[in-house]
Amino acid sequence: MPYSEMAMDVAPETGITSTATGEELYRVGLAYSTGVGVDADMVAAHKWFNLAVMKGSEEAREYRQQIADMLSSDEIKQALKSARDWLQLMN
Repeated sequence: MPYSEMAMDVAPETGITSTATGEELYRVGLAYSTGVGVDADMVAAHKWFNLAVMKGSEEAREYRQQIADMLSSDEIKQALKSARDWLQLMN
């Protein structure tokens, strides 16, 4: 299945909890990276791919690197901070 189809019908952030699987977080990253169902946002995509990697998604690791190659160091810092903030909210 193409990754753009996997991202369909994802409700990014709404309903996503700390119990989300790496696959679920990966799909949110895909939604943001492709603009499927949400506005494309590479900083948000990096955030969700990073969270997915933390939950064991190997697929997200490759996409996170591809996104990182497109972002400035400040944007990467913003994505990492956003991921930390999300983790704090979920705990």
